Amino acid sequence: MYAAYAARIDRDQPLSGLELGDRPSPKPRSGWTTVTVKAASLNRHDLWSLRGVGLSEDKLPMILGCDAAGIDEEGNEVVLHSVIGQTGHGVGPGEPRSILTERYQGTFAEQVSVPTWNLLPKPRELSFEEAACLPTAWLTAYRMLFTNAGVRPGDSVLVQGSGGGVATAAIMLGKAAGLRVFATSRDEANRKQAVELGAVEALESGARLPQRVDAVIETVGAATWSHSVKSLRPGGTIVISGATSGDRPSHAELTRIFFLELTVVGTTMGSKEEMEDLLSFCSATGLRPVIDEVLPLDRAREAFQKLESGGQFGKVVLTV
Repeated sequence: MYAAYAARIDRDQPLSGLELGDRPSPKPRSGWTTVTVKAASLNRHDLWSLRGVGLSEDKLPMILGCDAAGIDEEGNEVVLHSVIGQTGHGVGPGEPRSILTERYQGTFAEQVSVPTWNLLPKPRELSFEEAACLPTAWLTAYRMLFTNAGVRPGDSVLVQGSGGGVATAAIMLGKAAGLRVFATSRDEANRKQAVELGAVEALESGARLPQRVDAVIETVGAATWSHSVKSLRPGGTIVISGATSGDRPSHAELTRIFFLELTVVGTTMGSKEEMEDLLSFCSATGLRPVIDEVLPLDRAREAFQKLESGGQFGKVVLTV
């Protein structure tokens, strides 16, 4: 079957390890289901995999891609929950929890095999392309806002680095849930689009906010960390799920964190139950992920180049 896969690890030039071509089709496995992929979305995790983060040389070649929507063996339209082994379903004793492409072949292919437990019905209201955007970036944003930050309608939130998949999702989810959302970006076009998506105001990175916020959604890391801490009200919460600008800020702001009794929460992905809630939320509200571009699988290199350059707003999706 045709696939986009990591053939080599290159920390400096990750795309040099990306190959397009034939890979073996999934083999039958007890408790697992093979899904015919209709759409799969890119995440920054896919670039990190090509750099060898979370993916070791002994696992190569590895088909990339964490997210997908497609059709199962019985003809049902499904969405994949990408966390394998969350409750032990479909994996052997002692196998650690992981996401696709760390230990198991991914979704940038004509077919992908996952534990049957990991499949959820695709709502009729969502297209395959829209549904394929939800399992990583949108699920992460949903968990950050409503589980980790615990915000409620009327609360205020700062989303750092608007333009990325998680940040875009957080703005839209926050607006739909009645939050007062502020956003930041170095890029003027991204700031404009953030307001169009529901942010009450979008500012340049590091700019002073009109008010202190209840929570900060942090995916940028070192470049925005000090600003995130300083933007919180006493007792507020920072939820961090990434560090695209580095994970060692020059100013950790520890004094402010303990003096103002701030909470710092790390998070990764989300549960199947949260994924079900997210799908229901999108169905009920009419909320849909922003898709920057849809490309066929054989143009995966172009999609990766766009992701690497940071030139997208919203998700880049591959169709099979």
